[in-house]
Amino acid sequence: MWFRRDLRLDDNAALHHALKSARRVYCAFVFDRAILDELLAAGLRHDRRVDFIHRSLRELDAELRACGGALIVRHGFAADEIVRLAGELRVDAVFTNHDYEPYAVERDSAVAARLAAVGRKLHTFKDQVIFERDEVLTGAGRPFSVFTPYKNAWLKALTPFYLRSYEVRRHVSALAPPPVPAALPMLEDIGFAPTDLDELKVATGASGGRRLFEEFTSRIDRYAQARDYPAVRGPSYLSVHLRFGTVSIRELARFAHERAATSPGAATWLSELIWRDFYQQILHHHPQVVTRSFKPEYDRIQWDDAPELFAAWCEGRTGYPLVDAAMAQINRTGYMHNRLRMVTASFLTKDLGIDWRRGERYFARRLIDYDLAANNGGWQWAASSGCDAQPYFRIFNPVAQSEKFDPEGKFIRRYLPQLAHLSAQEIHAPWLLPPLRQREAGCVIGADYPAPVVDHAQARQRTLARYAVVKSR
Repeated sequence: MWFRRDLRLDDNAALHHALKSARRVYCAFVFDRAILDELLAAGLRHDRRVDFIHRSLRELDAELRACGGALIVRHGFAADEIVRLAGELRVDAVFTNHDYEPYAVERDSAVAARLAAVGRKLHTFKDQVIFERDEVLTGAGRPFSVFTPYKNAWLKALTPFYLRSYEVRRHVSALAPPPVPAALPMLEDIGFAPTDLDELKVATGASGGRRLFEEFTSRIDRYAQARDYPAVRGPSYLSVHLRFGTVSIRELARFAHERAATSPGAATWLSELIWRDFYQQILHHHPQVVTRSFKPEYDRIQWDDAPELFAAWCEGRTGYPLVDAAMAQINRTGYMHNRLRMVTASFLTKDLGIDWRRGERYFARRLIDYDLAANNGGWQWAASSGCDAQPYFRIFNPVAQSEKFDPEGKFIRRYLPQLAHLSAQEIHAPWLLPPLRQREAGCVIGADYPAPVVDHAQARQRTLARYAVVKSR
């Protein structure tokens, strides 16, 4: 059993099928150098995602040992390590769950071919989504490119079969420890270092995912209203657990679906889970979105090369408090509230005129819950270049967004203490305050806090002109 984005024992499709099919099952994970070497080259030795994985593996290994098995952990190029390990263990087959990202698809194809060349098989299963690839199509048999019809078809196709739980613990007698006992390597052994996950109180492993889910079920009914306000505990905070499979998507969707008829909050959350499936099928059918716009005509847009503005956005120095507080959140914690992901992405593309791909790459390096399909989909939605994206002329006003979704300025004050003494009315646009009031509040614009790097009204006009190439098309 080759673990990847499914770091849990319970309700694991591939593990279930492996245990039911084989007399002896070994469990393995590979710290893939094809991915990790890029992180190290980028200077990300203290990477929270690698730390999250390492902690989750430690818990998974303990669970496997309690059931009679153990986790074999290798560090190398995954395709090489899995084929080599299959030979060392003299197994008949490798079981694993599907991964839809382009690198993973190419890797798994290579592994299947190399295993087949020596008489072994690669068996793969659906586990991280409810519906995948071609399971939900239009009446004409084509993939959807608009969310609402996809959602309606998704719900129509849903039956208890797709939400079933895969039994694992009943079959754990087939688990086998490795022939040569080996301890889980330390982070330092693979070139990384511990991070601040404890300080940030990030729950790791399947037990952490379970605690977060149980806590969220008590407030899911308020989700539809609370999810947009970054200063309150509205989201589920399960995104990183969905990313690394320390929770089961089937369990979450089953709970949301059962409650959706009587709870607007559960119905809204179920829609968010459906968005995950939607973006995964977009990535599968349109892998070109990784580097190009889903709507090809949007690649005609001429973006600005503005390194100083991009640096100001990355470092939270734009002069717009909600944008800067959101960037402080991602830089300090590796997490950003979903509403703020839309606000900051809109600001980068439509206020600063910078290519969405630059922002997407920045988020990819910073987010602990980074998921290629969702991150790409979100950025292309904000830039209006994606499937079912907001119209190009819809441009978030960062001040209006701040006044609406952080009305008392609680979130802003949490991440921008230099604005702490401004009132709820003043904090959203502090540059408008008279100089005397700025001094009284200890927030002099240009000294204690930057002036706006652009004028939003003027930037809006430039954006409408920039996107005219799409309109003319």
